[in-house]
Amino acid sequence: MGTILVRAEARGLLAARIVETEAYLPEVDSASHAYRGPTARNRSMFLRRGHAYIYLIYGAYHCLNVTSESEDVGAAVLLRAAEPLEGIGIMRRRRGTERVTDLLRGPGRLAEAFGLDRRQDGLDLCSNRSRLWLSAGAAPDAVGRSVRIGLSREVDRVLRFYERGSPFVSGPRRLNQCPATSGSRH
Repeated sequence: MGTILVRAEARGLLAARIVETEAYLPEVDSASHAYRGPTARNRSMFLRRGHAYIYLIYGAYHCLNVTSESEDVGAAVLLRAAEPLEGIGIMRRRRGTERVTDLLRGPGRLAEAFGLDRRQDGLDLCSNRSRLWLSAGAAPDAVGRSVRIGLSREVDRVLRFYERGSPFVSGPRRLNQCPATSGSRH
């Protein structure tokens, strides 16, 4: 949370501050794509922390995750929403909307606005040679926590984290009113 997602492309530079995430735990989390072990689809989820795991959901939307454990341990953090900082014109054209709050609110929208698909799967987001990377940012003042969104398994795990009060956060209003933790990095 608070980290900056950056993408350099021919059209220009895109940057956004991450305001909402969901964690998917190793081994014990049956909602995680890694739960049953490595497959062709989830192989990138088993890379060491800091790599992109991008998958297609509902046959229509890509989702960007960041791996979060050591190599061969399948775990990742889904980037659910971000606040646009740079390249807003590019994001608007890709998303077909003028509303800045709707550009990156939700994981499918975020990937679409950044032009992400399976071609970026497995990229090292901490490398200075990548055209997609994570950069230091400022932690939010107040972080809310809730259950994850849209799952049919492990529905009671409180593993969604969001910046309280941010207009860029996704999800239903009832989940965005959950208890806050101050000054925490997630």
